[in-house]
Amino acid sequence: MAPQRFHEQFGQIQRALPGVPLAMGPDDSGEFIYEKGVVLARDGEEAQVVEDAVRTHFTAAPDLTPDHVRRSGPQANRSGITRIQVADPGQGVPGADRAVAGALRALRGAEDRAGRRLVSRNHVVSIAVNACPGDEPVPAAYNALPNPAAAQATHDPSGAVGVLVVDTGLMHDYRSYPLLAHTEGDAQIRETDEGGVLQQYVGHGTFIAGLVAAVAPNTDITVRNTLNDAGAILEYDFGDKLFEAVDEGGWPDILSLSAGTSNGRVDGLLGVAAFMEELNARHTLLVAAAGNNSSATPFWPAAYASLPEYADAVLSVGALRGDGEFGACFSNHGPWVRVYAPGERLTSALTGFDSPVPYVYQHSTYDACRYGFTYSCTCRSPRHTGLLSEESAATAGKPDQVMFEGLASWSGTSFATPVVAGLVAAHMTANNLTDPRAAARELLAAGAELAEVRGAHVPALLPATWTPVPVGQSAVPA
Repeated sequence: MAPQRFHEQFGQIQRALPGVPLAMGPDDSGEFIYEKGVVLARDGEEAQVVEDAVRTHFTAAPDLTPDHVRRSGPQANRSGITRIQVADPGQGVPGADRAVAGALRALRGAEDRAGRRLVSRNHVVSIAVNACPGDEPVPAAYNALPNPAAAQATHDPSGAVGVLVVDTGLMHDYRSYPLLAHTEGDAQIRETDEGGVLQQYVGHGTFIAGLVAAVAPNTDITVRNTLNDAGAILEYDFGDKLFEAVDEGGWPDILSLSAGTSNGRVDGLLGVAAFMEELNARHTLLVAAAGNNSSATPFWPAAYASLPEYADAVLSVGALRGDGEFGACFSNHGPWVRVYAPGERLTSALTGFDSPVPYVYQHSTYDACRYGFTYSCTCRSPRHTGLLSEESAATAGKPDQVMFEGLASWSGTSFATPVVAGLVAAHMTANNLTDPRAAARELLAAGAELAEVRGAHVPALLPATWTPVPVGQSAVPA
């Protein structure tokens, strides 16, 4: 992504996590965002090894100081991870963090001897991945129907597939959307600001629940607002929140997650390692978004699908273009992505239908795909003030106000993910399966078509009720 666009969105993630100084990495490249001045280590003996090694390294380094090296926060939590402060996070500018980089270097020898990672940055896990969204929602046309449309199936309470959506919370009137009759969970904490403008990523969880329900009506869906803060959470907290989500309602058949981060590594996230180990021992299938970076770099937790020990427990999902023939320009890709599904300009419920929500958006001249593709992509005008792509009225003209009265059009790997989760659930119902992992294997083996992503033929799952959108069609209804 262009540095200017990254820095614009970096500020939005920073505002989503007030009081947490953030840095970009590695080396200001914008591949991921992490907490400044802090590293993570496993509780107990390993945390002490990390703390001692960092202090010794910093004492000998001419440009680093050991004065701030200490434990920060509880020394134990459910995810088995400890935060270790290595510098004053208030110093310096949002960029490459020399103290954190030094702490990682301090453990290289110990990690080589141990044969595994001992220390990690505290990454920001986010719906917007590197803080740049694949698209922003626009109201659907007044006569629009859901896309994918609702499948013809009945809901059987005794045999419904349990789907847990870890995302933003549900809109206050979500039950007025008929497809969400069998959905429950956490409410969105704050829907609009004082001016009535939707807050960042509000409606995202409702939109995703609507997609699951459309593809798989025989589901009981629970939505948790784990990503309530503009779709972002620190890795240290994320592991605990995942445990909380499954503790509250039990381990579901399918866990749909449309968030993550890259970390420059190929061995996962330290902060969710304990959760992933327990997930592996359960029957739950994690269906996770591959991310919107247009990158081949592994994106976690989705990329756990490429690790042999997790290949059965995790299904990583990339997004197809509106015509379903090629990968969407924003979608991450590579051999670690197991399957692709429609993810461009899907239509689902952003809000309920009881009380239309005013929304302000801004027309702009930013009209080219941010990833350099020549065809019309999702990152086109309008750019939306107050949500994801903030732009001042002084440079963009007077904002227009529109109303979300239920359905919206939205794009991203965020939405390809629940489509696949729904298809797995529907396959379970149609074939009387109780094992979601077996259902995913069968579905990929027997039901997958082929699409083209970056010149490679890849497996693709296309719902029977999904209607392709012509490439180049505007996302804004006439």
